[in-house]
This record gives sequence, C-alpha cells and structure tokens, in this order.
Amino acid sequence: MLIFGAVKKYLFAMKFKHLLFISISLAAVSVSAQKKKTITPAAPASASVPRPKLVVGLVVDQMRWDYLYRYYDRYQSGGFKRMLNEGFTCENTNIDYIPTVTAAGHSCIYTGSVPSIHGIAGNDFIVQATGKSMYCTDDSTVVAVGSTSKAGQMSPRNLLVTTVTDELRLATNFRSKVIGIALKDRGGILPAGHTANAAYWFDDASGNWISSTYYMADLPSWVKKFNDQKIAEKYLKQDWNTLYPVNTYLQSAADNSPKYEGKYAGAEAPTMPVKTSELYKGHVGLIRSTPYGNTMTLDLAKAAIDGEQLGKNTVTDFLAVSLSSTDYIGHQFGPNSVEVEDTYLRLDRDLASFFAYLDATVGKGNYSVFLSADHGAAHNATFLKDHQVPAGIWDDAAAQKDMNAVLADKYKVNNLVISMDNYQVNLNNIAIKKAGISEEAVKADCIQYLQKAPAVEYAVDMQRANAANIPEDLRTRIINGYNAEHSGVIQIVLKPGWYSGHGQTGTTHGTWSPYDTHIPLVFMGWGIKHGSLTRQTHMTDIAATVASLLHIQEPDGCIGKVISEVLK
Repeated sequence: MLIFGAVKKYLFAMKFKHLLFISISLAAVSVSAQKKKTITPAAPASASVPRPKLVVGLVVDQMRWDYLYRYYDRYQSGGFKRMLNEGFTCENTNIDYIPTVTAAGHSCIYTGSVPSIHGIAGNDFIVQATGKSMYCTDDSTVVAVGSTSKAGQMSPRNLLVTTVTDELRLATNFRSKVIGIALKDRGGILPAGHTANAAYWFDDASGNWISSTYYMADLPSWVKKFNDQKIAEKYLKQDWNTLYPVNTYLQSAADNSPKYEGKYAGAEAPTMPVKTSELYKGHVGLIRSTPYGNTMTLDLAKAAIDGEQLGKNTVTDFLAVSLSSTDYIGHQFGPNSVEVEDTYLRLDRDLASFFAYLDATVGKGNYSVFLSADHGAAHNATFLKDHQVPAGIWDDAAAQKDMNAVLADKYKVNNLVISMDNYQVNLNNIAIKKAGISEEAVKADCIQYLQKAPAVEYAVDMQRANAANIPEDLRTRIINGYNAEHSGVIQIVLKPGWYSGHGQTGTTHGTWSPYDTHIPLVFMGWGIKHGSLTRQTHMTDIAATVASLLHIQEPDGCIGKVISEVLK
C-alpha cells in the first residue's frame, strides 16, 4: 500500500507538471499571436476576409485601347497616367464575341459571360419566337422614379445570369451596397445586376437622374438634392471650349475636316468652340454629346459615395460607373477630331479629381478600381479612303430591301427578312412557318445574296458556325455572340474598314476588327500589383479577376479566367 501510494503521488506530480507545461505553452502561443496581430495590418473592410472597402468599376463607352497612349503626353499625373504608373495594365485585352455594342459589352464585363449565355445579344434584339424588337433593359412592369417619362421603364430582367456585383451581395448576405450610375440606362442597370441597391440614369425629358420601381419607391434625398441643382443646365451654359489652344491639338491639322464630322442641330459647322449655351434651348439632353456629360456622371458618383456612405460599410461596397459621353461624341465626330481629343483630355482631368476624392473619403490604398471599355470604334470610312486605306459604308437598309425583293420574287411572300440589326439577318419566322417555306432554303438564298456584296467578307449560318470555312477566332466570336432566342440566323462579317449604315460623318462600331474589339483594361489600388501584361486576355476575364480579388464566387455564367498577374 505504501508503494502504491508513492506511485500515485509521483504520477499526480508528473501530470501536474505536464498540464503546467501545456498551459505555459498555450499562453506563449497566445501572446505570440497577439503580437503578430498587432503588427499585421487589418483588412480595410473585414477582419476575417481581406477585401477593399470599395470597388469602383469604370467603363468608358467607345474607348479604343490606343486612346491610353494617343494623348498620353497631355494627360496629367492624376488620371490615366496614375492608373498606368501605379496600377496594372493588360495591354492585349480583347472582346470575345460579336456584335460589339454597348449593352453586350457592359454585360460581359460584369458577368464574365457572352451573349450566347447572358442573353443580351444587342442594344436592341429580335425575340425570335415573336419577331418583336426588344430593348435590352425594357421592362413594362415597372415605372419611373424621379420622372413621369417612359425612360424609367427599365430593369435588368432581360439579363439571364448574375453579375460580379450580384455575387458580392450574395457573399455578404446583402450587406454590401451596390450602386450603378450612367447617362445611358443600360450602362447603369446591367453592371449593377439583379440585386443592386439602386441604378441611376439620366432622363432627357425632366433633366433628372432617375431610377425605376424595380429598385425603389422614391429617390433618396441625396439624389433629389443633386437633381435640384440643375447641374446639366449649369454646364451647358458654360459652352464647350478646348482646354488648350486649338492649333496645339494632335488632330488640328488638315485631317480634322468638317466633312468627316457631324454637326450639332442648329450649328453652322462641326467646329470648336461649341456654343452649347445657345444650342441646348432647354433640351438638356444635349449634355450627352459634350464632355460635361462625363463630368456630371462623376459628380453624381461622388454624391453617391457621400450620400450612401460607400466605403464606410463593415463589408465591401461596389460602385459601377459608365461614362457615356465618349460614345455620343465619338459617333458624331469620329476618332480623328479635336472634339474627341479634347473629350479625353477633359475626362483625364475628371478622373484625376475623382481619384483624389476617393483618396480623401475612402482612403488611398483602401479601394480598388478598374477601367475598361465596352467596345472601340472605327476610323471614319471617308477619312480612310482619302488616305488610300480600303474602307467603306455598307447600306444595310438597302441590302435588306433588295434581298426581300429577291426572296419575294421566289417565294411570293413579302418581308421575309425583318431586320439586319447587329450585322445579323433576322427572318420572319411566323410568315415562313405560315407559308410552309423551308427556313433552310431561305437562309441559303440570303447567304448567296450576301456573299456577292462587295462589303461582305463572310455570311455565316449561325447554327453551323463551328463548321464554317473562316478563321478560328472569328468562328469563336460568332458562336459566343449567338443566342438562339435573341439573335438572327445569319452573321454578316464585313471586310476590315467597313461598317453599316451610320452615314458619311462620324463613326460607329459593332464589328470584329481590332479597332472595335481591342479595349483598355487597367486595375489600380488595394490588392493590385504594379506592372503590365502583353499576353492576350479577354473581356470575360474581368469579372473573374474582380471575384478573385474579393474572394467571392464568380458569376454563374462566367467563362473567363482570373488574370493572376494582376493580383498581389
């Protein structure tokens, strides 16, 4: 018994020492962890998942990639140059589909998807089942908020997939705030996604920034306060003068000819300065076609940050901004104009001011921003021909009329082609079915007609695009752009330098050529490396990369890949 008692005491003593050692060790680990915690910077928006306080997406409508460098020498340090010098630029980012238009571009950037999947096959598209035209964000079930105009009958319901902004809302159980802003309804609505707190766009009729009952019953007080300032009128009353003496502009030589440019209604010629104070006559929608439209958009973006306290949340917020005036001005004047050059110099200043505002309110290093474009733009066709470059304008309306005459002569049915929009042939499916005509025969006749047109490179049966005898890259873009419910049955591919039906002045976009499909992509801020990348990347990669930055799921239709070189 004495021996047993001694052994018991010995074991108890050893157990106590062992427990004491474990307790001391755990305490040391805890102290060490506390020390590490004090020297490791806390994540800006979340103590558990490192994320920025705010993400800002900037889409510059109709910005060709080369505009980053074309006017580089005159950009100031805080705008485009700051993004390039502090951030990360992907120098070879391309659009993955055709047609290259605004609605499809904004949808692709924020979904990482393509029209084949996300359903936004154009700004307007033909619903194949009915033959009716549908505007990309039309929604007759909602009404305007902030106006009585039909411009408010808009929502994202035609978008068939989630956006990266939706995924952020889902990942944070809807605690993140998401706001979309653009002059164009589609530029504000589609990026903001289905679950956004709000999207705002400009209403020409009232001169207000408006929304729809899809989002809210009444405008927030900060939007009403902004509208009350009548900022559009204030800008238009200033007139549009060049920032610098006009003879110092790159585009001020003889090639800056009025014959390549469209003039404003009421103006004698398309020349600077533009007397907007005299031209607008109460119609404030004119601001869309001046650089002040971009300035006003960024003014509202600042007001949204303040009014919604974006970047002050316990989780990451997202502000999606589209700058639309570059598109309106580009269409009217074309790339080789003082007006476009001055627009980008002014946008550069506006961006510098906006970034400085973000630094002061959210904090430099606490936000992430990316800048891209929904599409580019061609040179004016007449300008190119005057410089011995093959180019031209294809009259698609005349082609449709002539093709319908040929088809009517053969099949004894009128208007078998109902639209040539988006460089696609849309057939009158109801009339074809009623008359018992073979759709395949009609398609074959259309293709045969189109292949004889001097402007047409290829006419491709959408359902057989994978077998078409055309370059692989074009096949892929056609397949990605084809949505069976919203696209025509034949894709028309024009020759380089050609575009359809815009008129003799200005320019347009929509084709497969690099001037339409090579877009800028620059990231800056929290979680972003400094550098550049020359390998090919894609518009679909943007959403995937932003999702990776935020540690959230990619959008449900995303086919893009993370650009890992961008991220720290």
